Amino acid sequence: MSRLDSMLRRLAAQRDGLNWAAEQISGLPGDVLDLGLGNGRTYDHLREVLPDRRIWVVDRVLACHPSCVPPKEDYLEGEAEPMLDRLAATGTKVVLAHYDLGRGVKEEDVAEAARLSPALMRVMAPGGLVVSGQPLVGFSEVKAPDTIPPDRYLFYVAA
Repeated sequence: MSRLDSMLRRLAAQRDGLNWAAEQISGLPGDVLDLGLGNGRTYDHLREVLPDRRIWVVDRVLACHPSCVPPKEDYLEGEAEPMLDRLAATGTKVVLAHYDLGRGVKEEDVAEAARLSPALMRVMAPGGLVVSGQPLVGFSEVKAPDTIPPDRYLFYVAA
């Protein structure tokens, strides 16, 4: 499979997974978290499908498209672990998180996801969902929507 085809499959799975997760959390209290803003496409989509939710954003540096800049009060710039600790210290509870951190080196990205899993768990509301491109630890994996190929995207529920 070409890298272009792989990217298209990943983006379709991401969109379908976020839409599914947004439906699943309907009626549950809590905020949304986008870990890894990047260009801002996912954040823009989350704003569209969850317009009444506060969406927190964490990234090392703000480098997104100008139309996707989050409000200053919802943007935490820096390394993920201290930003998650900062969010946890406020008592914020997240009912939907999108985990999209990484540099594209699979072994390093998997290790980082495992290392950050406990910090992410501290901000999650019980029953909250995590949509992730990397395997996480300490969460219970749930079945992906039928439109998503196995292991293309991962879905977890917080205890």
